[in-house]
Amino acid sequence: MKDWRVRILSSTRFQRFAADFPLTRAVAKKNAAASFDLCNGFVYSQVLLACVQLDLFNTLDGRTLNLEQISQEIGLPLEGTDRLIKAARALDLVEPRSGERYSIGPAAAALMGNPGVFDMIRHHQRFYEDLSDPVALLRERTGDTHLSRFWTYAGSESPTESASDDSAAYSALMSRTQAFVAHDIVDTFPFKNHGKLLDVAGGDGTFLRTVSQYFPHLDLALMDLPNVADIAKARFAESGITASVTGGDMFQDHWPESADLISLVRVLHDHDDAPIRAILKKARAALAPGGKLLIAEPTADDARSGEAYFGLYLWAMGSGRARSVSELKAFLEDAGFTTIRELKTRQPLLIRAIIAS
Repeated sequence: MKDWRVRILSSTRFQRFAADFPLTRAVAKKNAAASFDLCNGFVYSQVLLACVQLDLFNTLDGRTLNLEQISQEIGLPLEGTDRLIKAARALDLVEPRSGERYSIGPAAAALMGNPGVFDMIRHHQRFYEDLSDPVALLRERTGDTHLSRFWTYAGSESPTESASDDSAAYSALMSRTQAFVAHDIVDTFPFKNHGKLLDVAGGDGTFLRTVSQYFPHLDLALMDLPNVADIAKARFAESGITASVTGGDMFQDHWPESADLISLVRVLHDHDDAPIRAILKKARAALAPGGKLLIAEPTADDARSGEAYFGLYLWAMGSGRARSVSELKAFLEDAGFTTIRELKTRQPLLIRAIIAS
């Protein structure tokens, strides 16, 4: 038997009553709008993608232009520009001004503060292609998807053999999107109390370069796949930062020792349960006595980002899933860590942090 709430809410008669009755009218309208957005969310994402592909937001940044001017600058016919601008206006991506002109809208202005967001929006084209037949995707996790071909290390039995071109592509994307979380982590954790930081699966070193800006006393070390490690060495040299870089497979190879702090930033959710257990055991063995492990992850505690978005994204990628903070704490306990606690982050929707001794 249906739950009574479902039975009532799905009743056409109740829906008409709720829309007419003054005390329930506002709630009914809100629910109707939410249902409409749920059905049309893909269209909204494609409007955003078109705006990014056409560089509309940079075109309007600090300017007010009319349709003809916008059409010329973004290279779209006038009729198509008109349709796009109206759609973007409905989503608060552009804003009307006097004289039938337009400027950047509040929703787009918020995106402009994080340029890496635009890289993720472009990257999502691969994800959309994998989701073109979501039922087929969910029937079998074959690994033969656009995302699995991009993130070549995911689920690979020999990640060290990933092609350098692939490594450069995903390392660049990770670097550009690291700004979402790097400063948040720096503001969250007292790095000043530590002497040596080892960032495992640290990509091109973006996180360590951010940390070094605020804590120049730290002895920095990074470990990642050989092709990625080579990129990190070049980035550190360009930045004038001294860091020890080790190229290797974090599952098969020996981790650098003597660090009193090891960080895993957006690493664990890429992997299934057994690999996570192996990673945490490696971390515990590599830490200096009394050392700490810092984990920063998107988690399943926010169901929309963790279960809906990352759940499908990581399924298409072929490896991993978002986990709750309580699940991660259980993994840490099994690996022999103690004094495990969550740190308060500025944007828990994007990242949550756990520290374990």
